[in-house]
Amino acid sequence: MRRLIAALLILMILPSICAAGAIRLKDLVEFDGVRGNDLVGYGLVVGLNGTGDGLRNAPFTEEIMSNILERLGVNVAGEQFRPKNVAAVFVTASLPPFSRVGAQIDVTVSAIGDSSSLLGGTLIMTPLNAADGQIYAVAQGTILSGGVVAEGQAASVTKGVPTSGLIPSGARVEREIDFDLASLSTVRLALREPDFTTAGRIERAINNEFRRPVAAMRDSGTVELNIPATQSASPAHALGRVENILVEPQRKARVVVDQRSGTIVMGSDVRLSRVAVSQGNLTLRIEESPAVVQPNPFADGQTVVVPRTGAAIDEEEGVSLAEVPESTSLSEVVAGLNALGVSPRDMIDILKSLKAAGALHAEFVVR
Repeated sequence: MRRLIAALLILMILPSICAAGAIRLKDLVEFDGVRGNDLVGYGLVVGLNGTGDGLRNAPFTEEIMSNILERLGVNVAGEQFRPKNVAAVFVTASLPPFSRVGAQIDVTVSAIGDSSSLLGGTLIMTPLNAADGQIYAVAQGTILSGGVVAEGQAASVTKGVPTSGLIPSGARVEREIDFDLASLSTVRLALREPDFTTAGRIERAINNEFRRPVAAMRDSGTVELNIPATQSASPAHALGRVENILVEPQRKARVVVDQRSGTIVMGSDVRLSRVAVSQGNLTLRIEESPAVVQPNPFADGQTVVVPRTGAAIDEEEGVSLAEVPESTSLSEVVAGLNALGVSPRDMIDILKSLKAAGALHAEFVVR
């Protein structure tokens, strides 16, 4: 009896263990046709505290300001403007799929002239166009800037990017994108990271969910879903059932290096061959300290600058020739590299050399 209970507990625990690395299908694929669209517009920000465009350096600001005033019935022909509280900006947004007329979306505002800050400014009504030239939304509102500038006569401090900001729900959708999802008989699932193994697992997981062959893998990046075969009320019902299926993806072994911050990220499938490594730092230091030589009082001569240069090469004690054993798991790779006792930036150079020597079995990505 106890053995039977233990066996039942193991059977209950196994599915949770197997699904530990599983990810929802909606996080692995994009559904064909279900996509956003980029919008862009050109507008004017007003109400700035003397941080706007200089109109001599940004004549397009004066032009758009004149156009806006004329549309409002103000005749400014032949007039010259010299305000410092306006700035020309680009307005960008992404129109989500199935957005309806009247829905609100976020917009990003970025200065294109010599404005030093958009803090506290208000975007005037700006049409947003898509790639087809049609207007799909109109943006307007107060800008929330992510940066600030503090300055005095001899110094200034800038934090963040004050020439860019966000308007939450700052645009209202005025036109819908024509896409009839209900008329589709097949929907393609496009993998964000194409892989034959992952595509095959997605095909099997969907067919197991519906208990019939409704999905077919076309290539490493595409799985095709037959909507009528799912016997669902509509394509939307079928996709709603499919998107939450759990699949364990298979990814390439990859090492990603960010040289600016010294960050190193390794995938779980990274492997190392047995190799010996030695590493040390070489520092070249050159210092210029020129001296001024003047002639004696009342003597004929002139003041000259005499160059003085100090040069030195310092070689720090590095890691002696150390053996990194063959690794079969990520923890063994990390333990082998940590045994060298070097800094993260030195580790980047070691990883580059390991890749060049053919001992690092992973895609090496440098950013």
